[in-house]
Amino acid sequence: MNLKRKYPIGAELQPNGGTYFRVWAPRPKKLEVLLEAGPGASSAIKLKKLKDGYFAGLVPQAAEGTRYCFRLDDSGCFPDPASRYQPDGPSGASQVIDPSGFKWNDSGWQGADLKGQVIYEMHIGTFTKEGTWQAARQELAELADCGITLLEVMPIAEFPGRFGWGYDGVGMFAPVHLYGEPDDFRCFVDEAHRLGLGVILDVVYNHFGPAGNFMNEFSPDYFTDKHESDWGTPINFDGENAGPVREFFLTNATYWIEEFHIDGLRLDATQTIFDDSPENIMTVIGKRVQEAARGRNTIIGAENEPQLTKLVRPVENGGYGLDSLWNDDFHH
Repeated sequence: MNLKRKYPIGAELQPNGGTYFRVWAPRPKKLEVLLEAGPGASSAIKLKKLKDGYFAGLVPQAAEGTRYCFRLDDSGCFPDPASRYQPDGPSGASQVIDPSGFKWNDSGWQGADLKGQVIYEMHIGTFTKEGTWQAARQELAELADCGITLLEVMPIAEFPGRFGWGYDGVGMFAPVHLYGEPDDFRCFVDEAHRLGLGVILDVVYNHFGPAGNFMNEFSPDYFTDKHESDWGTPINFDGENAGPVREFFLTNATYWIEEFHIDGLRLDATQTIFDDSPENIMTVIGKRVQEAARGRNTIIGAENEPQLTKLVRPVENGGYGLDSLWNDDFHH
């Protein structure tokens, strides 16, 4: 069987047909994929339990556009933690997406570095009356004419409700359906690059939002009581079974760079990203982003209330090797 995977988690279409599902779920003893709509609907397929708490399997009838969820131990129907799209919101079914269908036009784009940037912080939901990627794309030329060189897009991971700032996201891999489909986001970035605008994405790696958060159903080890946070239960980057949790977020950082051609990340509230591991998760994120960019310039900025210089100190000097500190008293 010729199965290919780009990432260790999520639903991925296969070159010979079907969709290969893989999810970390050490809590249930049994896990099934329920195909709810689209190609292959009304099917339930049991995935094979692998070592280290993963379930995986090829579902031949699942194709682009199939909507699915996971049934755990014969109960519930939960969205994929690594879902690429949630058309009905964070509590609805996930949708199989083909990221290879979009035709990029930015092959000559060299990325963005920090020097000389004029940054515009953008909230897609309020930037235009329509609150969509398509409407925002129509205004990019005017921003470029104003002298803006870099767009910092506020969080877009799927979140509940009709509107929100995005800082309580729960679908970390799914661009929120309120703004359009994933390819609409790609069109936005492609047009920005055509106009000479870089795009960095605000990501929240310090907590999951409280509503629509089903991570605990898959594993309680996504979270830890070792640390205390102002934003709910902290994420487990350094405790027991932290390996797959780290993998989840490192994959997420890579995903935005590779599949959406993002030029870097703005890490939200890094003072509540707790990690006593030998190599801090933020250092590894920086390395993964650079690797994923494949020679393009990237920017990793860290919002940090105490403004700890260690975050931007070079790794060889005991720092985390990020590019900049983001002072929240100045921005938004």
